[in-house]
Amino acid sequence: MKKVISILALVIATGTVELKSQQDPQFTHYMYNTVNVNPAYAGTRDVFNINLLHRSQWVGLDGAPTSQTLSFNTPLRNKKMGVGLSVVNDRIGPINQTFIYADYSYTVKLTEKMKLSFGMKAGINWFQPKISSLSTVQGNDPSFIEASATNTIKPNIGAGIYLHHDNWYVGVSSPRLVENKFKLGSISNDTASLKENRHTFFIAGCIIPVTKDLKLKPTVMVKTVVNSPISIDVTLEALIYNKFSLGAGVRVNDSFYAMLGYQFSTQFKASFAYDYTTTRLQNINNGTIEIMLNYDFFFNNDKLRSPRYF
Repeated sequence: MKKVISILALVIATGTVELKSQQDPQFTHYMYNTVNVNPAYAGTRDVFNINLLHRSQWVGLDGAPTSQTLSFNTPLRNKKMGVGLSVVNDRIGPINQTFIYADYSYTVKLTEKMKLSFGMKAGINWFQPKISSLSTVQGNDPSFIEASATNTIKPNIGAGIYLHHDNWYVGVSSPRLVENKFKLGSISNDTASLKENRHTFFIAGCIIPVTKDLKLKPTVMVKTVVNSPISIDVTLEALIYNKFSLGAGVRVNDSFYAMLGYQFSTQFKASFAYDYTTTRLQNINNGTIEIMLNYDFFFNNDKLRSPRYF
C-alpha cells in the first residue's frame, strides 16, 4: 500500500486556510549552493562556476519532496561586480514550484584578503499545483471535485550581504522578500492558499589547516521563517590531499547526515550525501540522498595553483 503525504489534503478540506511553513527547499550541500540563497556570493570565487544538485528526500515515501538546482555565477572583468543565474525546481506531493532568478553582486575590498559583497536577486516563482492528481481516501470527495487550481507566475526580489576572507566567510540574506500568495483551489465559496513566507538565512564557515595534507572545514547555516521552528545545520568536512572530502553533520531536531566527495580535477568536484531522519518519519522512509556536481572555468593559470574552498 502506498504511503501518501496527506497534509495538503487535510488543509484544503478545511475550507478557508492559509498554509504557512518553511517552504524553501533544503540541501545538505548548502555550503556549495550559496548563490541560491545569497546573491552577494555571485562572482566571489573569481571563476565561472557551474553547480548542479539533485535531492530525493524521504526515499520510499510516495509524494515526498524532490528538488533540483542549477546555478551559474561569474565575476565581471573589473572583479568588483559579479552576476549569476539560478534555477531551482521543487516538488512535494501535487505542488511543483520553479524559481528562476538573476543575481548581481558588488564587492568592496576591505583589506588585502578580506572583502564585503552586497547582492540583489530578481526573478519569478512559477507555481504549478496538480490537485487533480491526488488520490483521496473517500471516493469522489466533494472537497476535491469542486477544487480548481491553475499555474501562476509571480515576480519576487531578494538581497544579501557576504563578508569573505581567504580562510572564512559569513553572510546573511533573504532570497525572496515579497510574500506572494498562490491559490491552491476554490472549494464552494472558500479558498485555500499558500503564502510565500519570507526566509532569512545566516551562513558561516572557515578552513582550518591541521597538517599539510589535512584541512577541516566547519560550516553552519541557520534558516528562520515566521511561525516555523528555526532550522540549524552544522557540518564538519575533512579535506584530504585537496582530493577527498569526508563530512558529517546534523540538522537540529530533524536528521543526521554524512557526505563523501572527490575532486576529480582542479576544476571538477562531485559529492554524495545521505541523510538519516530522526523524526517519526524515520519509520516510513529510507532516508534522503543528494548528489552535487561542481565545475569551475578558470580565467587564468594562476587559479590552478590556488584551491577554492568557498
